[in-house]
Amino acid sequence: MKPEQFKESVLPLRGRLLSYATRLLEDSADAEDVVQDVYFKLWHMRTELDGYRSIAALSVEMTKNLCLNKLKERQRGYEGLEGLAEESRVASPDVLLEEKDSVAHVMRFIDCLPELQQKVLRMKHVDGFEIEEIASITGSAPEAVRVNLSRARKKIRELFFNMERR
Repeated sequence: MKPEQFKESVLPLRGRLLSYATRLLEDSADAEDVVQDVYFKLWHMRTELDGYRSIAALSVEMTKNLCLNKLKERQRGYEGLEGLAEESRVASPDVLLEEKDSVAHVMRFIDCLPELQQKVLRMKHVDGFEIEEIASITGSAPEAVRVNLSRARKKIRELFFNMERR
């Protein structure tokens, strides 16, 4: 799909998607973030969009899934890695410093991973993409995404626990 076609077929869906996301999330700022994420994903999938019968249906489905992910994050009491610091505000300063330090170490460990593992891990745990969406964006099979996620998590776990033992 060419950029002009994308503008004509996808951009007009914004109001509908925003309304739907706002109804689900009951928060206009979060709804706006979700719609932006949907547009980002659709833009990266633009070469494959001609294969879908209804881009509107795909967009609504993506919006629903991202909203559900956002609601799950709220239930768990955090939003991505930044939530660790927010949860710690009630903790003592030394605990807060320790948690921030741990997050910083994990982020450095992620930077040491092979590029594909970094990308897959961030898309899954920071951006909230589903396995199938990651596979579509990276051009990999879902099984390959799962393997890369598993290897990345294992390597970070090893590095983190080795650091803790020192």
